[in-house]
Amino acid sequence: MPPDGTAAAAPARPSRDWRIIGLIGTGHFLSHFYMLCLAPLFPAWREEFGVSYAALGLSVALMSAVTALLQTPVGFLVDRHGARPYLVGGTLIMALSISAMAFAPSYWAILVLAVLSGIGNSVIHPADYAILAGSIDKARMGRAFAWHTVTGNLGFALAPPTIALLSTVIGWRESLLLVGLLGIPVIGAILLQSRILMDQPKARERKGGGASVLFSRTMLLFFAFFLLSAMAGSGMQAFLITVLDQLWGIPVALGSMALTGYLVGSTLGVLVGGWFADRYSRHALFVISLTLTAIVLILLLGALPMSGATAIMLALAAGLSLGASRTPRDVMVKDAAPPGEIGKVFGFISAGLPLGGTLTPVFGLLMDAGLAHWVLPLVAAILALSLLCMGSARGSALAARAVPAE
Repeated sequence: MPPDGTAAAAPARPSRDWRIIGLIGTGHFLSHFYMLCLAPLFPAWREEFGVSYAALGLSVALMSAVTALLQTPVGFLVDRHGARPYLVGGTLIMALSISAMAFAPSYWAILVLAVLSGIGNSVIHPADYAILAGSIDKARMGRAFAWHTVTGNLGFALAPPTIALLSTVIGWRESLLLVGLLGIPVIGAILLQSRILMDQPKARERKGGGASVLFSRTMLLFFAFFLLSAMAGSGMQAFLITVLDQLWGIPVALGSMALTGYLVGSTLGVLVGGWFADRYSRHALFVISLTLTAIVLILLLGALPMSGATAIMLALAAGLSLGASRTPRDVMVKDAAPPGEIGKVFGFISAGLPLGGTLTPVFGLLMDAGLAHWVLPLVAAILALSLLCMGSARGSALAARAVPAE
């Protein structure tokens, strides 16, 4: 065992790495699944509790806000004490909170449990990335990050139809009890396999404390990069169907297929990006090239009259380009993070993702003003601005690496 008390990494074995990726990915799937499993129950809750849809929406907003706000403080704890206990505890709190909603006597109980679930959920990103960075062989780090992202996307995609189907068949209370209890075997698997989940090396004491890392120019720019990327992606997801209908008369059914193509392309692209990140080192150039490609494709979607089939193909290609840029982006952040401080770094930077999503109403203002033709150019402009932040962050990280540590 090294002198800092951190367990030495086991020899690099693909089978061991994929077991780790499976364990972490399953927990990440549940995290995202639980985030979207409440919305399909709003009609049933409105009837049972007699509250408005706006009030019900507060349950999802609270869960998301608590998750985003606590990620960074939890990241500090993960870096100081190790990720495994927090991963187990957070997953347990998250799963039991969802299950407990099955017994909620009132709307207010739902809100309290949503907050508790958000507290548990806040552990996932800082703990996951700290364990992956400490456990996975560098030759497979890109694919590990890629599968981590894909499992989260699958959780988002499967939650609404699964809950809608279950609530129709067995009722909403039984549905929440069932999906919440699914977290118990996941926790058991993590505990049984905990010996292969290695913590990252301990951080050295630094002048100004760990918070100085987060307020460095590099990390603030990466935060802005994540926030702007999320804002652009949310704009595409929320308004692509309506924009295509208003600009080119593409029916909603075909517009929905274009959005599906964008989302499928984004998910497949993540795996492509993971493969690239493991084989090549020019991550910044890869991200820039693909994001510029996506910008051009998005501008074409908003500038040229086209058929539904053409829109579907362009949206698929745009999603593929942006998705492929995500994993090299994450690897760049990992490489820029000081050793032993990955938990707080990813906790802080990934908080930019939900924050970016909250800025989506900006695009709605354009739609309300009759300026649908400006929505996709604004998406493209935000992506271009995110690239400037990424390039500056990358340059700052390289400059900091060239300066000897005190």
